[in-house]
Amino acid sequence: MLKLKRRLKFLLQLKKSGPFLLDFFRSQEVENSKKILSVLLFVGYFLLPIDIIPDPLLFLGFVDDAAVLAFVLERIVKMAPESLKRKYGLLDDKAWSR
Repeated sequence: MLKLKRRLKFLLQLKKSGPFLLDFFRSQEVENSKKILSVLLFVGYFLLPIDIIPDPLLFLGFVDDAAVLAFVLERIVKMAPESLKRKYGLLDDKAWSR
């Protein structure tokens, strides 16, 4: 539960996650295949009309959306080079390792 909380906190901190994602996609250290996979994960999520909890159920409807986005962000962080993780303080965060 603590891991999920840390992941969601990073996801919701646009001041931190937004610039991280920009640096990830602009970085020459990140292989193009990893960038393409990341884009496919995001696009695939938005194109698939399947929701575990329907969005009209107010707050509960967005819980599954946040969980999926946190999962995608976690995959991107794991694919990021060490220098980028260090820059954003993600290198030592146990929430990203398994």
